[in-house]
Amino acid sequence: MGKIRKIALSEQERTVLLAGYRQGKSSAFRQRCHMILLKSEGRTSQDVAAILGSNLVSVNNWLTRYEREGIHGLGTRPGRGRKAILDVAADEEKVRQVVAQERQRLKRAKAILEEELDKQFSEKTLKRFLKELAVAGNVSGKGRKKSQMPLYTK
Repeated sequence: MGKIRKIALSEQERTVLLAGYRQGKSSAFRQRCHMILLKSEGRTSQDVAAILGSNLVSVNNWLTRYEREGIHGLGTRPGRGRKAILDVAADEEKVRQVVAQERQRLKRAKAILEEELDKQFSEKTLKRFLKELAVAGNVSGKGRKKSQMPLYTK
């Protein structure tokens, strides 16, 4: 059996990790904080992996990242995950224009947008994008102009 990799935490570090474990926004961040706390108790990486349903390599990688970057290293870095097909900055105006013309026929609007934007997407993606535009444009429902009204509601 290999050497147990230990990590010594100050009271302040332990307090910050406990707060992250209890109140972190994402479950991944909470799990990573928990991982570091368990390792600070002197547990083996295999034990920590078994407790958290992870694997040995993952535990050691997060421990290394915590040692290098501290609590901020346990967060998920930007740029992860699938990129959006429709971009608010680039496609908003065109989508609004086409949906306004084809208000009653979302399938037709989707076909036109796919052709004009040269992108393939599902009707569900278009609905989700329209909902995002409506929410971004309407902080409150009072005093909305006609141009700020939701484009599509189900």
